[in-house]
Amino acid sequence: MPDIKKFIPHLLVLAGFVVLSLFYFHPILQGKEIYQSDIIQYIGMAKEQNDFREQTGEEPYWTDSAFGGMPTFQLGAYYPHNYIKKLDSALRFLPRPADYLFLYFIGFYILLLCLKIDYRVAFVGSLAFGFSTYLIIILGIGHNAKAHAIAYMPVVLAGIITIFRNRNVWGFLLLSVGMALEIQANHFQMTYYLLLLVVVLGIVYFIDAFKKAWIGNYFKSLGVMVLAVILALAMNATSLLATSEYANYSTRGESDLSIGPDGAPKTESGLSYDYITEYSYGILESFNLMVPRLLGGGSSENIGSDSNLYDAILKLGAAPAQAKDFAESAPTYWGDQPFVGAPAYIGASVIFLFIFALFLIKGRLKWWVVGGSILALILSWGKNWFAGSNPVTNLFIEFVPLYDKFRAVSSIQVLLELCLPLLAIVGLHRLLSNKISSEDKLNALKYSGFISGGLLIFFLLLSSVFDFAGANDSLYREQFGMDFINALKQDRKDIFFSDVMRSLLFTGIGVGLIWAFLKNKLQINLLIAGFTVLILVDLIGVDRRYVNSDDFVQSRKINQPFDRYTADDQILEDKTHYRVFDVSGSPFNTGRTSYYHNALGGYHAAKPGRIQDLFDFYIAKNDMEILSMLNVKYFIVPTENGVQAQQNPQAFGNAWAVETIKWVDTQNEEIQILKDVNLMNTAVVNSEFKDVVSNEFVYSSSTKIDLVSQKPNELKYKYEADTAQFIVFSENYYQPGWQAYIDGKEVDHIQANYTLRAMNVPAGNHEITFKFEPQVVETGSTIVLISSILFGLILLGGLGYELKNRDQI
Repeated sequence: MPDIKKFIPHLLVLAGFVVLSLFYFHPILQGKEIYQSDIIQYIGMAKEQNDFREQTGEEPYWTDSAFGGMPTFQLGAYYPHNYIKKLDSALRFLPRPADYLFLYFIGFYILLLCLKIDYRVAFVGSLAFGFSTYLIIILGIGHNAKAHAIAYMPVVLAGIITIFRNRNVWGFLLLSVGMALEIQANHFQMTYYLLLLVVVLGIVYFIDAFKKAWIGNYFKSLGVMVLAVILALAMNATSLLATSEYANYSTRGESDLSIGPDGAPKTESGLSYDYITEYSYGILESFNLMVPRLLGGGSSENIGSDSNLYDAILKLGAAPAQAKDFAESAPTYWGDQPFVGAPAYIGASVIFLFIFALFLIKGRLKWWVVGGSILALILSWGKNWFAGSNPVTNLFIEFVPLYDKFRAVSSIQVLLELCLPLLAIVGLHRLLSNKISSEDKLNALKYSGFISGGLLIFFLLLSSVFDFAGANDSLYREQFGMDFINALKQDRKDIFFSDVMRSLLFTGIGVGLIWAFLKNKLQINLLIAGFTVLILVDLIGVDRRYVNSDDFVQSRKINQPFDRYTADDQILEDKTHYRVFDVSGSPFNTGRTSYYHNALGGYHAAKPGRIQDLFDFYIAKNDMEILSMLNVKYFIVPTENGVQAQQNPQAFGNAWAVETIKWVDTQNEEIQILKDVNLMNTAVVNSEFKDVVSNEFVYSSSTKIDLVSQKPNELKYKYEADTAQFIVFSENYYQPGWQAYIDGKEVDHIQANYTLRAMNVPAGNHEITFKFEPQVVETGSTIVLISSILFGLILLGGLGYELKNRDQI
């Protein structure tokens, strides 16, 4: 039997993680919830899906409440046999967002234990990772999927390292679970960045294996990893297959058009260079990893009523309350990015330990961590370079697969948030080792102290060189005058000086702790306790500037996040099936309308591609015929008397018979010709459907077709006509999932008018039914079930093998 006592320290560590997670987000203990802007939008988007699931116990896999209809594959759909999601839910047992903070801690702790780090030091390292400012900030704004994926990165690395250490069974299981959880987190940009780091790790291990003539073992380990990743992919088959399928129909897939709204040819297949590199970290700005507000902090900082800016606003004639409000959201940031929520601060104390570790650690770990960090740092600069454009970014965009599919290149600094604390804590662990001489430790302390402290002092000396000018200062000067700008620059300079001195203080304390330990003036436990307190005070002190109790609201504000307008009440009195278009704000960038209505707009990073095309070509120009074709019966519009509802009497309705078909040969023709035909009388159809469509129909004005039953995943129509008709339906065409039936018999339907459904219907009285029956879910679920059973058998086999060996010992 295993010795229970050896698990007690780890249980205490886990308890500590729980306490700290709840402590930082303590308002959740009062029944409050954090107000996350992105999650609020998601709640609006997913309401129809969640309500339907709760009322019927059935998963719809389609929502009609956004973009005229789209799959819910990227809206938190539930899939059969998704045991990985159940495991993830079990790990996230704390209230949100404390659950993600706990995941940060436990994931990094597992990695450090796999590196044979003392559990006490591993506890400190987990805090350094989890409280890294960027990781807290993304929880504050609701980038939960990103946080989710980052939290499982260390577990994936732990599995890889365990396999490379020839513990193949446990490494295989750990990598399988870690990778499965990483994929399940569903943030492919973060997983892609992790892959880049793994490639660096693999190269370093290959070079080391080649030098030591261990190439055979290297490729054996690689084979085990490949099998583990395949199993992880299989355990996520449903979500992966569904996402892959939908990607082809979304804005993330290749467009069917080769022209833009102006008719000019498109020149780029991926995202544009400017779009990819819009959020590029400045080279100087990278030092805010060590000094939080080196370049002013976030784009909106609270600098208080004792600031120069506050006094300048008062002198302009503002009331004290107005000056106070402005000073609480001052534009202190003077870096290169268009907007920054907060600096990506890792901690002066952690950076000092990282530099200390560089002189103390040798071997593979050091080089893959340093290599991955340098790569991430350079790529985070995006378009910035010492002179001209960044050649590394250009190389990756041009030649590295999929790199041009992601924007906000600055976010690759998550690898720095992982790598720097990792090496720092391994360095702290080596400090406690007797295998390294006291002289080497003192030298490492001397060099790291000089470098860390010298760099900070250098910044102090440079404070007179910087102009502290921000990108938008010219606008502020025009609006408020030069005195305002001078006051703002002085506040930026004061912030700069204050935070450099702060980092210098924390670095000095770190140097002092190690010096006292090396001089036998401090015991190991006190050293660890000292760094625990130092790192917590350092990081939490910055974190709470940006995510604190003020970000929490009463639960009812989250459960019903959108105010209900009088316009909404007016529209909801209409019980028929229609769409609503909200022009009071940004209709294609809000989930508010979807919360109450079947909206033409919505909020999603991967919108249905053809609806986006229609928006770009027509909807953004308020083309009423296109809006009527999409059955937009109501508009929410701003007026002098507030937001009001306006009815569109020209809306085509749910379905209509057409007189003729206009055949086109290309997608470009199909979207362009929409403006030239009467869409109520004519269906525009691509010639690719000629083999499916019959021209043997005769339009009859007496044709009746009414929607008699509507669910997100099922539509039923009553149809009456004395001759065969060609019917167009105001629903988005999505061939992989929607099936059409006439009187219970499956029939073909096609795409018309660039995005809608259409079909031939014979004469007589019929019931037409559309059902959303995605085959991808059935196929994926079968794969998931088989792979989950296989994983269970391997796990049982591994436990049996371990127990057998222990019994033999």
